[in-house]
Amino acid sequence: MSRVLVTGSAGRLGRSVVTALAAAGHEVIGVDRAPGTPDEAAATLPADLTDTGQAFEAIARFRPESVIHLAAIATPFSRPESVIFEVNTRLAFNVCEASVELGVSGVVVASSPTVIGYGAPGGWVPSYLPIDEEHPALPWNGYNLSKLVAEQTMKAFARAGRTRMAAVRPCFVIPPEEWAGAPTQSGHTVKERLDQPRIGGVSLFNYVDARDAAELFTVLIAALPELPGGEVFFAGAADALAREPLADLLPQAVPGTEELAAGLTGTAPAFSTAKARRLLGWEPKRSWRTELKESE
Repeated sequence: MSRVLVTGSAGRLGRSVVTALAAAGHEVIGVDRAPGTPDEAAATLPADLTDTGQAFEAIARFRPESVIHLAAIATPFSRPESVIFEVNTRLAFNVCEASVELGVSGVVVASSPTVIGYGAPGGWVPSYLPIDEEHPALPWNGYNLSKLVAEQTMKAFARAGRTRMAAVRPCFVIPPEEWAGAPTQSGHTVKERLDQPRIGGVSLFNYVDARDAAELFTVLIAALPELPGGEVFFAGAADALAREPLADLLPQAVPGTEELAAGLTGTAPAFSTAKARRLLGWEPKRSWRTELKESE
C-alpha cells in the first residue's frame, strides 16, 4: 500500500482513522500535539501545523503519498470565536499548501455538517430533506465558518490540478469508548442524547460511528485519482440518533419543518450519504441500535 500522514491522529476520529488505514495495509504517520495516537502508527510527530514551517517540515520529512487532515479545534464555542476561526483555517491552508508544494498525490480534509447552518439563533430551516452535499451552506459562527473556509481552501488548491483533493463532512462522531458510556464531545453520554431529544435535536440527530467514518476516509484516498477534484462527502449513519422517527421529532427541534420531515420515513436520518454510496461504494455498518446495546 502507501504511506499516509494523518493530522489530528490522537483525536476521537483520528484514532479510528489510523487503525483503519493500518488494517488496510498502509504505513501511517500520525501528527498530533496531544498524546494518544494508536500504536498502529509507524511513527508519530508532535508538530504544531499552524506554524507553516512545521507543516512543511512534517510532510517533507515523511514524504507521504496521501494526507488526511483532521487536526482542528473540533468543538464549537470551546474557545474564542476568533481563535477557532484562525486556528482551523490556518491549519487547512498550511496542510494543503505544503502537500501541493511537496508533491503529495492526494489530500482529504475534514469538514463538518454544521456548515449548512443549523442551530442559527435567528432561525434556520433546511431547504429540503434529507440534506445532501448540494444543500446551501449558511455558516453563522466561527467554527462552521472555519470549516466552510477549509472546504474552499481545499477546492482552491485542487483547481491547480497537481494534487487530488476532497473533503468529508463527518456527522457527530462517536468512537467506541463513547458507546460504552464515556462523555461525547457535547459532554452528554450517547444514552442521554437518545433519552433527551432536545440535546440531539440541535444537530438534527446526526451521528456516525468513528470506525465507519474512518472506513470512508480509507476508501476515499484510494478513489481520489478517479474522482473530479474538490468533491465533498457526508459521512453519517444510516439512521438518526433518536428513538422516534424524525418525522415526529424534527418539527419539535426545528419549527417549520413539519412538511419536509413528513417525507422521512421510519428511522431515516436528516442527512443523506447517497453520494458516498454512489461514487465510493461506502455504506455505514454501525448503528446506535447495535453499538449501544451492550452498555445499556
